[in-house]
Amino acid sequence: MVQSVSLLDEQAIRRALTRIAHEVVEKTEDDWPLAIVGIMRKGLPLARRLAERIEAIEKRKVNVYSLDVTAYRDDQKQREGATAFAASGSFEPSALAGVPELGRSRVLLVDDVLYTGRTVRAALDALLSHARPPVIQLAVLIDRGHRELPIRPDYVGKNIPTARSERVLVRLREFDSEEQVILLKQTDARAEVSGGVMK
Repeated sequence: MVQSVSLLDEQAIRRALTRIAHEVVEKTEDDWPLAIVGIMRKGLPLARRLAERIEAIEKRKVNVYSLDVTAYRDDQKQREGATAFAASGSFEPSALAGVPELGRSRVLLVDDVLYTGRTVRAALDALLSHARPPVIQLAVLIDRGHRELPIRPDYVGKNIPTARSERVLVRLREFDSEEQVILLKQTDARAEVSGGVMK
């Protein structure tokens, strides 16, 4: 049986992104122009929303780029559809090829959920295959823990302690009929009892 728990509603998501945008502006102490790269799929609409907020604060244009990291994952053979990319022998991350300004920009990578860190590692590999930005930072809406790599976000919308058996779903209006973050928990009706104590 699966139990659904709402973690963030639409208003809470909006507040989290606004706070991240202000933190990005406040913590930027150099003169490098900002470029935001959204990790597809749901990192991209979040990147666009962050850019809109930062533009409103800074009164200047912030470029947004999309990044598909599928072919750069170290676990891609375990993922559905990845064999098609592997068979092609090469794969261009969306909208990064031929963008020289990335090498002269502070790049903010954006994703919806940070979990093991493998997606971010793949994003770094993909980005660095096209440019070597002077600064790369990471912003995520949700950090659910359980890192398998030494990767830490610079900006977090909300830290959510989770079990590995649980799932975090980010629903955004660009893809879904609703806007919220949901935690899915597996519940077992057959509670284990040991020594009269349920555990």
